[in-house]
Amino acid sequence: MTFDRSVKIAPSILSADFANFGLECEAIEAQGADWVHVDVMDGHFVPNITFGPATCKAIRPHIKTVMDVHLMIAPVDPYIEAFAEAGADVITAHVEAGPHIHRTLQAIRGAGAKAGLALNPGTDLDSVDYLLDMVDLVCIMTVNPGFGGQKFIHSQVEKVRKLRAMIGDRPIHIEIDGGVTPETAPLVVEAGADVLVAGSAVFKGGSVSNPAPYGDNIKAIRASAS
Repeated sequence: MTFDRSVKIAPSILSADFANFGLECEAIEAQGADWVHVDVMDGHFVPNITFGPATCKAIRPHIKTVMDVHLMIAPVDPYIEAFAEAGADVITAHVEAGPHIHRTLQAIRGAGAKAGLALNPGTDLDSVDYLLDMVDLVCIMTVNPGFGGQKFIHSQVEKVRKLRAMIGDRPIHIEIDGGVTPETAPLVVEAGADVLVAGSAVFKGGSVSNPAPYGDNIKAIRASAS
């Protein structure tokens, strides 16, 4: 995994066919996905339950690009090693999920993964200021975490712009998660984002047996953001 600021599309398998995760990962990569985004939810930190390290380990052989694991769980620290061992390239934890986020970021890097930091829509950027030298990615949530298919929260565009200024020339990705479509993608890319997580906007209209719509959807998002 190398760093560059080109726009990367990271389909969220939260919107994929759960019975065919491996084939779905292969399909979206074949159709142009740059990363594969895995949303881990615990029913506690967020009001939904998805999957854990065993699922990540099972799909890892089907992913040739970047496995981007977003932990919407609390506590986070006890599970970092398991997700790293499952093959996560990036592990992102929420600043709101625990009292010692600096220690969490240290643990992620210590486990051999890139360290990501996620912020909910209501979380101020002040919480990031003293952590930027510890992170490889900052994820700005543009919906409230927990469910796919929600509408984009436009107030977060200015947060992205401010974050980009804070980052300066540091090699840190800005990821957008929530409500990414061909209409909203150019807003956040212009503000400074370079990784776009899209679930329903990528998977709509397609399937493992008919993956071409995935490619059309990815191309539409990429074209709008260019």
